[in-house]
Amino acid sequence: MDLLALLYELLAKARKEGMMKLESDVEDPTSSEIFQRYPSIMAHEGITIFLCDYLRLVISGNTDAHEIEALMDHEIETLRHEAAVPGHSLSRVGDALPALGIVAAVMGVVHALGSANLPPSEMGALIAHAMVGTFLGVLLAYGFVSPLASLIEQKVEEGMKIYQCAKVTLLASLNGYAPQLAVEFGRKVLFSTERPSFTELDDHVREVKAR
Repeated sequence: MDLLALLYELLAKARKEGMMKLESDVEDPTSSEIFQRYPSIMAHEGITIFLCDYLRLVISGNTDAHEIEALMDHEIETLRHEAAVPGHSLSRVGDALPALGIVAAVMGVVHALGSANLPPSEMGALIAHAMVGTFLGVLLAYGFVSPLASLIEQKVEEGMKIYQCAKVTLLASLNGYAPQLAVEFGRKVLFSTERPSFTELDDHVREVKAR
């Protein structure tokens, strides 16, 4: 809601006073009165830079909505690719762990066969130790590493929604929609678990403006 409220204030100011009035806000957001009202957005360096970069392009006057949309899509895809690297790496580790467990088991069996002259009770212990390698490999892969990799991938997708929300809102404004409708476009792209209702967003904007 803070992102949508910030976008609403910026777009409302641009609609009322002209896009050039946003130049001081986007050039130095840390000293901008509007940005300072949203410390949670200022703490997210990525989205702050994203907003300022594209608002700067709009202020420059050379604004074709389709070109800006394509550029936004490329940047969001790049951000997603960078953020997904740890999850992909961890997923490959999870895929390799069962194979490593099999290797450990084979080595244990080889060791046990090399001690074939031992009593059955000791041979059983050696074979049991060999099976532990397979057990650990499967347990770590499917019980810990792979679920953690899936969680990271899920968090990456959730983290990209803030950029998609900003993108859709800015494009709606570029296409001539009023700030109230532009933020409604942005609200609609959010996951249902994060999406505020129209009334909640409207009340939040009014509250921030009142403060």
